[in-house]
Amino acid sequence: METGASTWLSVLPIKEYHYNLNKQQFWDVIAMRYNWPIPGLPARCVCSEKFDVQHALSCKKGGFITLRHNEIRDITSDLLNVVCKDVESEPHLIKLNGEENTLNKSAKKNDEVRLDVSARGFWIDNQKAFFDIRVFDPYAKRYMKQSLKQCYVINEKEKKNHYNKRILEIDQGSFTPLVFNALGGMGNESKTFISRLCLKLATKRNVEKSLVTNWVRTKLSFALLRSLLTCIRGSRTNKVIKNDTQNIELEST
Repeated sequence: METGASTWLSVLPIKEYHYNLNKQQFWDVIAMRYNWPIPGLPARCVCSEKFDVQHALSCKKGGFITLRHNEIRDITSDLLNVVCKDVESEPHLIKLNGEENTLNKSAKKNDEVRLDVSARGFWIDNQKAFFDIRVFDPYAKRYMKQSLKQCYVINEKEKKNHYNKRILEIDQGSFTPLVFNALGGMGNESKTFISRLCLKLATKRNVEKSLVTNWVRTKLSFALLRSLLTCIRGSRTNKVIKNDTQNIELEST
């Protein structure tokens, strides 16, 4: 029911645009959509916990939790490059020099702080806009007593507490948290961002905004699907690759 969450169902499975799912992926997503059991999942995770969808979306083994926002970041950066100048992926913030005490307690204050994307002139001409992405698991224990709307607000507030004041006062820019639900959909800040981005893209390409909006939502929908499926089916075990001369141990990611 979330805006954009079902876009993947209404497009042709064109491989060239990465709109295709294989047989297992399609039925896995359908099962999650209708809350059916997913066949073929292991009984236990490599971390020894019971393995189910909820655990798959929160287990840090394999690095899937950290990586699942990367494709969203790359799509955002690519689209901003079309309509903005000075677009940067994983930009550093200006280093602090005695301003730490002016920031709130939960603010990120170290010199190596990076956000996901920045672009100049997105909201205001010549002003640098910073964006940080979070893909959260709505089934996590911390959200059990929260509505989905409240989950978005919680995550947006956390991001703003980390970065907003520092960016406004030190970097003299703007900050927008881009919060997505791992199962599809997005928070109000993300909806506002996507709406303005699609307007800029439509104006640039001289096409209807509705067409651009559907295209962007489709790209985001499939990106979220792929990260979700990786969390569920991706290998979290240590694999050993052997050849005639040496044994090389690699951790799957």
